[in-house]
Amino acid sequence: MTELTYAEASRLALQQEMTRDPLVWALGEDLGPEGGVAGQYRGLQQMFGRRRIVDTPISENTIMGAAVGAAVCGTRPVAELRFADFGLCAADELINQAAKIRYMFNGQARVPLVARQAIGFRNGIAAQHSQSTEAFWVHVPGFVVVAPATPADNHALLKAAIRCDDPVVYLEHKELWALLGEVDAEAPPAEIGRAERIVAGPDVTIVTWSRMRHVCEGAVRDLVEGGVRPDLFDLRSLWPWDQEAVLTSVRKTGRLLVVHEAVLTAGLGAEIAQTVTEACWGDLKAAPVRLGGPRAPTPFSKPLEDLHRITEGQVADAARRLLAA
Repeated sequence: MTELTYAEASRLALQQEMTRDPLVWALGEDLGPEGGVAGQYRGLQQMFGRRRIVDTPISENTIMGAAVGAAVCGTRPVAELRFADFGLCAADELINQAAKIRYMFNGQARVPLVARQAIGFRNGIAAQHSQSTEAFWVHVPGFVVVAPATPADNHALLKAAIRCDDPVVYLEHKELWALLGEVDAEAPPAEIGRAERIVAGPDVTIVTWSRMRHVCEGAVRDLVEGGVRPDLFDLRSLWPWDQEAVLTSVRKTGRLLVVHEAVLTAGLGAEIAQTVTEACWGDLKAAPVRLGGPRAPTPFSKPLEDLHRITEGQVADAARRLLAA
């Protein structure tokens, strides 16, 4: 095991996959000398050359259009779109092309690409750089959507995403890039669609992903000290998501809390809560509860930004209210 940051873990995964498969390559802005926004490509252009770590113009639709065409032609591009906010500039190429080609050509063509987009808050970067857009991509048929929360998952899930034969929207969190954790450099690709149970308990099921995993872990420590034993899951894969694990847990606990940083309105938490309600109606002891961000642009002001953030205290309080219902 090696201690790596979240960014370093993804760089290792890409390096390993490029070494294993000469059809894997990456393209995006400032990947070469700059090494990406968080150094997640640092040194790779020196190792693999400019034809496999490709610096592009500042044009997300160009990046994604090139990636889609290259994927259809048989390569496995990793398209770096920097922040998820900028990924919206490539929405046509992603939604109307990448997600639909395999279906429209009856499987005769496939689009094995990875669209890397960084979601979430990072102190003081305001409304156009702070969005969590996972609900957009989960809504579109044809995409696989993953959101790693730890360095180990960023290593194993990126390997899995690169090897996937469908387009993968790969959502890293900006505030996790410097997070340190143990990584098994020889770990196989993760299984897409499999959640991780972080803490087991019979009282309340808590489902989350990305940076909120760490917030929920803090809340769970507080809950356990008070005698509450939650069943905490990090989905890791948002589509497909691990319905079996979540439904099995809720049938045991009778209570569900879904926590995400993205805007609450029409968020993925609503889909999970409704799926659980339909499947576990007779087992529920209380209505499912969601925690998410307000339907408002993220402010630049630090005190106002903090009002948009989900806290450990809010998660713990929501779980206690569920238990009291």
